[in-house]
Amino acid sequence: MHDAPHVAGAVIFGLDPLWLAVGILLAIYAVVMLEKFNRAVLALLGAGMMILGGVLTQQQAVAGIDFNTIGLLTGMMVIVAISQKTGMFQYVAIRSAKVVRGRPWGVLVMLSVVTAVFSAFLDNVTTVLLVAPVTLLITDALGVRPYPYLFAQILASNIGGTATLIGDPPNIMIGSAAHLSFYDFLANLAPIIPLIFLMTLAAIWLMFGRDLHASEESRDLIMQFNEREAIKDATLLKKCLFVLALVIGGFTVAHDFHLEPATIAMSGAALLLLLQTWGQPLSEKDHAYEGIMAEVEWTTIFFFVGLFIIVTGVEHTGAIAWLAERTLALTGGDFNATLAAVLWISAVASALIDNIPFVATMIPMIHNMAPTFGGEAALVPLWWALALGACLGGNGSLIGASANLIVAGFAQRAGYPIRFLEFMKHAFLLMLLSIAVSHVYLYLRYLA
Repeated sequence: MHDAPHVAGAVIFGLDPLWLAVGILLAIYAVVMLEKFNRAVLALLGAGMMILGGVLTQQQAVAGIDFNTIGLLTGMMVIVAISQKTGMFQYVAIRSAKVVRGRPWGVLVMLSVVTAVFSAFLDNVTTVLLVAPVTLLITDALGVRPYPYLFAQILASNIGGTATLIGDPPNIMIGSAAHLSFYDFLANLAPIIPLIFLMTLAAIWLMFGRDLHASEESRDLIMQFNEREAIKDATLLKKCLFVLALVIGGFTVAHDFHLEPATIAMSGAALLLLLQTWGQPLSEKDHAYEGIMAEVEWTTIFFFVGLFIIVTGVEHTGAIAWLAERTLALTGGDFNATLAAVLWISAVASALIDNIPFVATMIPMIHNMAPTFGGEAALVPLWWALALGACLGGNGSLIGASANLIVAGFAQRAGYPIRFLEFMKHAFLLMLLSIAVSHVYLYLRYLA
């Protein structure tokens, strides 16, 4: 374990590179969880310490960055940043509330469905960022407590995001690392998502549904909303839908043409930027491009860059290989037990810490199990276990996923704060239920 042939030659102060790397990783994780500092700054600081401390050379650090993940995230962020300017998210949310004629439970179900679907094909963070304010507007008009609606939306965003390659950042990381395509995620994860979603809605009905009531006057007010007014730019909307269709279609066939998802996303982003500003003077185009780029979540992008370097440093010391060996020793090298361990540990850990750094650490650990189970191809069920555990585990607490914190922030500003313990009291059990269902699904599909 202490042999580190890949580590840079001069580790600072003569420290053991393994303990230095692990110490940096744990310190950065701990400070990120405190939520007192910008997480991108912390990740980049940790990455710099890996290089300055002699654990990695700069060349090794750059080689450790997964540019497929970075490119896919950036491309989709640009597409979503342009799409949100059209008002299509708000249109769909208002239209959904009117379809059920403003009935409180029907509104909750419809908004949850909208959130889950958008989360699967765009990303869950952006979806709640745009749908949560409309939800607060609708619940205010209905005169009902917004907590059950926001609670359902948080769970729906993470459940929907689990279904596809692009729905949740952990899936993007797993897909890139394991060379799994958009279709692979649809074929292997999407089938169980509707069942988990319906079971979650049933549980929410038992918790809150029977207490949701609204007067006829309030429901009539919902019916007076004009969803067409939400559409701010019909021409741009058509362009966005055209490019989104091309991109999602491209994801489904990319594997056959040996293309990475990042290529599809970045090409789609460039095309939409071109279409958005077609016919405008160059000065206006440049201004529009700068505005869109300012809306890209660069904090998330640079958090990933730093995180990849930190985990690469730990991997180079042999610590992750050692952890994989210990895990296999605990499970006796039994594949079924290992799959169960990956699923349940991922779920509980992702409820307690951000699931992105956890998955970043788990990916090389699972790769190190390949020789035991007969090669990379045999690991595929473990990747699905990690994806289900990390994405669904994010529902376990308010800090489990970024989407949760965004919804909580909107609720706080609107005067309806979501309490950490109250949320966890309701959500953690539902998360465990979804993981139990996932365990049965994984066993029946891959192990039985």
